[in-house]
Amino acid sequence: MIFKHNCQYISSLIFNVTLLIKILFISLATNAQSHEVNPAIADILQKKDGVQLEIRLNIEALLSGIDLSNVSNTDEAKQSAKYDFYRGRSDIDLKSDFSEIWPSIETEIKIKQDNELVALRLKNIIVEGQENFDYPRFSTIVFVASVDPYRPFSFQWSKVYGDIVLRGQGSVNGFTQYLQAGIESSDITIGKQPEYKFSKVFFEYIPVGFTHIIPKGLDHILFVVGIFFLSTKLSALFWQITFFTLAHSVTLAMASLGIVRISPSIVEPLIAASIVYVAVENCYSKTLNLRRSIIVFCFGLLHGLGFASVLADFGLPIQQFVPALVGFNIGVELGQISIVLILFGLIGYWFNTKIWYRKLITLPISSVVGLIGLYWFFERVI
Repeated sequence: MIFKHNCQYISSLIFNVTLLIKILFISLATNAQSHEVNPAIADILQKKDGVQLEIRLNIEALLSGIDLSNVSNTDEAKQSAKYDFYRGRSDIDLKSDFSEIWPSIETEIKIKQDNELVALRLKNIIVEGQENFDYPRFSTIVFVASVDPYRPFSFQWSKVYGDIVLRGQGSVNGFTQYLQAGIESSDITIGKQPEYKFSKVFFEYIPVGFTHIIPKGLDHILFVVGIFFLSTKLSALFWQITFFTLAHSVTLAMASLGIVRISPSIVEPLIAASIVYVAVENCYSKTLNLRRSIIVFCFGLLHGLGFASVLADFGLPIQQFVPALVGFNIGVELGQISIVLILFGLIGYWFNTKIWYRKLITLPISSVVGLIGLYWFFERVI
């Protein structure tokens, strides 16, 4: 009996240490913001000779030949060393490098009207200054497509270039389409107001919200992990997640509407601090109480501001604000629920009634989560 009991301790400890190592490895591997993969953003404007596209993207990734549809961080790609080389290139050199490969890039960008490809003409390459290597460097390629803006046309680019957001500029209300890697857009008409479809925009932004949590939102994931390990009872988890959801839904809406504006340089360190607080409280508090739920609500307000920065980058037209916001928020919730269910299925269901659960699982994991949050806090402040 004693031997069996000790075996349970040992197996649980091995499992726990393995999980901690994985969490720490993932956090350190994916936290380099300069290597994070973000969707490209294309503004489409009406011009006399057709339509002009201004695509803001990571030129270094294209030059390196990285398949952006398969990675969330360029460090994961086998061409990561090549990517780092281009990251170190000057603005002038990078512009020259891209000009040389434009003919091959052009063949992978397909704009069709009446089922026929139209000619593209490169106008400019704008490389942003590289003042801080801790953040990605974005560039903008500007080219003209010879289409009639008053008739429908479509856009599609190679899957290896990753996701892209199309934003219609110049029409009365504009439009936004979020395209998964390699997917062809629906019909685009710049010369007149496009048809407004609530359901289409709604369903397009659900995966955007989900992927912002899994796999890209590691800081949000760790906060949910911190919530989980204080109490694995589903009723307690329900109330904490509910308070968190209500809070970030409020600030997400307010920030997206421009009612609240707080610099990311303030929000991001505070999000890291929220992870530290929840983790530390897990080590000193054994039960869930109302104070904990109120604190989770307050931190949810911060995380909502972080979520809003994603939608802000897309520049949503006002008439598509509601379906995009609701779809994005539902995607975020599905991501959070997925994390809770995975943790409950792997750990909570099997071990939460064990007398050693707090000692061998809650305390060590909360400690590591807190250390990661502390590391991020100082990294984002300094």
